[in-house]
Amino acid sequence: MRALSRSHAWPILGPAQVRQLEPALQALSAKPLMQSAGLACARLALAVAPHAQRVWVAAGPGNNGGDGLETALLLQQWGKEVRVSLLSSGGPGPHDAQAALQRAQQAGVHIQSGVPTEWLAQMDAQDLCIDALLGIGASRPLCADLQAGVKAIQQSAATVLAIDVPTGLNPQSGQWLGADSAGSSKLVAVHADHTLSLIAVQAGLLMGHGRDASGQIWLEDLGYGPSQHTVSPLAWLNAPYTSAPKPHASHKGSHGDVAVIGGEGMATHGTSMSGAAILAATAALYAGAGRVMLSLLSSQANDCVPPDVMQRELKQLDLEQLHVVCGCGGGTSVHAVLPEVLQRSGCLVLDADGLNAVAQGSALQKTLRLRAGHSAPQATVITPHPLEAARLLGWNTQQVQKDRLKAAQALAERFQCCVVLKGSGTVIAAPGHTPRINITGNGRLAIGGTGDVLAGLVGARMAQSPNTVEDAFNAACAAVAQHGQVADDWPPGVALTASRLAQRLA
Repeated sequence: MRALSRSHAWPILGPAQVRQLEPALQALSAKPLMQSAGLACARLALAVAPHAQRVWVAAGPGNNGGDGLETALLLQQWGKEVRVSLLSSGGPGPHDAQAALQRAQQAGVHIQSGVPTEWLAQMDAQDLCIDALLGIGASRPLCADLQAGVKAIQQSAATVLAIDVPTGLNPQSGQWLGADSAGSSKLVAVHADHTLSLIAVQAGLLMGHGRDASGQIWLEDLGYGPSQHTVSPLAWLNAPYTSAPKPHASHKGSHGDVAVIGGEGMATHGTSMSGAAILAATAALYAGAGRVMLSLLSSQANDCVPPDVMQRELKQLDLEQLHVVCGCGGGTSVHAVLPEVLQRSGCLVLDADGLNAVAQGSALQKTLRLRAGHSAPQATVITPHPLEAARLLGWNTQQVQKDRLKAAQALAERFQCCVVLKGSGTVIAAPGHTPRINITGNGRLAIGGTGDVLAGLVGARMAQSPNTVEDAFNAACAAVAQHGQVADDWPPGVALTASRLAQRLA
């Protein structure tokens, strides 16, 4: 068993894949798989709440409840005062869960149908609640019995350990079960201190509300190894960024040239939009690109541009030889230059208003797709947030957030390029690659300009890698990891702003 960290390569599977694996894993185990799961959970319970005297297990109607019952049996044998609430309005449950119930009853575990309200009121922070209500197959809003269990868990002072997934969270999307059209929940949900993933991690724990609801995530693989089984992961955790020193004999030409095209100048509403392009250029500069050029679409020099950044008009740029970042603060002016940028740029990062322009024009969409069909394919990375992704796909934002892996892969296939779908649990996808889910970063990044910094950072990482379509995916993965790591390592008490974030990339 191990705790989730950004240094491990963890596989992400879907519920159907886990179910497909279970018979093979059972054949490798000397005891029933549910008992192995219960043992893993009981051991983790002792580790996270070593001084607990009371343990309440809220058990649901399926195999998740069976895992909880096996856990309760062991904890009672190990000297804990254990109570189990069977909160099920359904039938007797699966065969394995029925067997676990019989074993717990024979062992004398205190089992009841309702919530032991008075007993729970005596629990303190050293005690433990185990959420074994719903597992990886959860997809529907909670019934009244399960809602009562969730409310009791949330009202308790005890440490909370969830098995598989916190109840109320969709294990695949990270959205709340029963969420309304605006994405907010009408129902209660468990916010766990710890979550134990069995066999593999579910994507919903790593994106959306999952990061807040899951607490510390742990993995007990129960014998699953991707290299030993035919079931391939839906995705992998994104690897951490590791910096490499520049060779002593290198020069500025060794680390690539980045050109940022954007910044509409004075927009129709009378405000400047050049800041986004300047942020992208600053990020590329501090991320180590050899030379950085900025082409503001207003064609006016800007005194706020760092002196290290060269200001150039678009006609002066040799796009074929550059790593172009286009769209940041481009407004409507980007429409006029985008056909040339798409056709000529050797390597391209397309962001913000550049993506909105593509979403509005079928000709631009075709040109974007054709970049991959050249005799020497041109490396392309697009960096949409969920609304921009929805526009590109003709979906709505809720559809994107409901299955972020599917949305990112759909964009990658449609435009034959690398996609960075930003958000909680940023997804990096590309044709021929298993997607990555990034776990670095936090809510401090939820301010204006951080996406522009990411676009410039992707451009710099592409500039410092071979100019191939294959390396664009690796460069995007590295940039996303680094972007989040800088936010995670941000000094306490210091406000994170986009400009400061760009400078910290050094």
